[in-house]
Amino acid sequence: MTTFVDRVILHVAAGDGGHGVASIRREKFKPLGGPDGGNGGHGGDVILTVDPQSTTLLDYHRSPHRRADNGRPGAGDERDGAKGADLILPVPEGTVVSTRDGEVLADLVGPGASVTVATGGRGGLGNRALASTKRKAPGFALLGEPGESLDIVLELKSLADVALIGFPSAGKSSLVSVISAARPKIADYPFTTLVPNLGVVTAGSSRFTVADVPGLIPGASEGRGLGLEFLRHVERCSVLVHVIDCATLEPGRDPLTDLDVIEAELAAYVPGDLLGGRPLAERVRMVVLNKADVPEARELAELVEPDLRERGYDVFIVSAVAHLGLKEWIFAMARAVDEARAQMESEIVPQRVVIRPKSVDDKGFRVVRDQDGGETVFRVIGDKTTRWVRQTDFSNDEAVGYLADRLQRAGVEDALLAAGAVPGATVLIGPPENAVVFDWDPTMVGGAELLGGRGTDGRFDDKSRRTNAERREEFHARKDAQTAARDELAAERKAGHWTDPDSV
Repeated sequence: MTTFVDRVILHVAAGDGGHGVASIRREKFKPLGGPDGGNGGHGGDVILTVDPQSTTLLDYHRSPHRRADNGRPGAGDERDGAKGADLILPVPEGTVVSTRDGEVLADLVGPGASVTVATGGRGGLGNRALASTKRKAPGFALLGEPGESLDIVLELKSLADVALIGFPSAGKSSLVSVISAARPKIADYPFTTLVPNLGVVTAGSSRFTVADVPGLIPGASEGRGLGLEFLRHVERCSVLVHVIDCATLEPGRDPLTDLDVIEAELAAYVPGDLLGGRPLAERVRMVVLNKADVPEARELAELVEPDLRERGYDVFIVSAVAHLGLKEWIFAMARAVDEARAQMESEIVPQRVVIRPKSVDDKGFRVVRDQDGGETVFRVIGDKTTRWVRQTDFSNDEAVGYLADRLQRAGVEDALLAAGAVPGATVLIGPPENAVVFDWDPTMVGGAELLGGRGTDGRFDDKSRRTNAERREEFHARKDAQTAARDELAAERKAGHWTDPDSV
């Protein structure tokens, strides 16, 4: 059964924002007391944080789909919806977060280090927040914005100062068990070590960690054996120790050949840029000739030691069983680690805060002319315009008019005209896979979708209402007409035009 996992693909989704609500206050003797719809709550974020108690990514291997809580919708009486709870995922220290395309998002080193990998959607505004002097009683609200959703790759790269590397059964686990308090699994068959084992070693005032890396074989950098899976655990190590088995009975094996094979695998492996990108072959390296308690192995080690020193390696003849040569080797590792730490500190460049203000002519969007199936379309690309479209309830005409107002004020119509759009052109707003399609009409009536020009609402801005002067003029004209009619009737009576001819 798998108990250690150091690489997983995690599918994360932030919470959706809650919808705003369109509500009208209703009280006794005040049936229309004004808009009082509350805003929706923001969706929860997905956050990765370093947990000292976490040592493996096994939980995410078993449950790779994780989602944060959605924001709650608003309610009447100006009640805003609650924010969705953030989803905090604990990961081991040394976890590298990247996209499937290989783009590194974060390197989580240090207790409490965290990164937000998916941001929750914004909550929609209620009609109370949308009210203005011209739109006093909005009959719509904005929808909540969907949260971000993406796939991320988590890779655990051990935080060790020294890595013990070599062929299977070279005695790496035995050495870790005698120089530290670690108790890795030890057996007399290859690939006993299936997971990296970390041990803490103290040498005088120095204290450093040693990683026992699973055995490497020829072709490990190309995926053979377990080497490719665990070479990532030596990327952070500043000192590499070749552990060579001088007592092996396998044909074709000798200390110099084993060293050349492992060096070739280190040279073929390319570490990540985020971790310095320094090739493994350029790290400080030393050679440990192990199993010197066997007489034949001791003779072989003394025979090849001069050749190894000529190559520039520090060579130590040791035995994990007899505790031979361990003290000298431990202090040599401590000196190499201290030198590497001092060099690293000198290379650290203080981080500067870079402020990149937006350009004064940055509109927050751009219009791109494109071809879609032989048809010319115009794509409006921008985070703000995409968010506006996502928050629009297209079943509500007034909400659609409000969107048209926002786009017009932002200058989208002017940009479309400049790009060559004509009435009836196809306009797409939003991501290509889920864009909203419009048939553009620059003369389209906006506002309240009732009567009037763009930005007006016929319910409270009726341009057909008469002015006071027009009312007075109409009143006097009516009075004058009534007086003229009475005078005409009186003149007819006086002239005898009302005499009945049958009575004559």
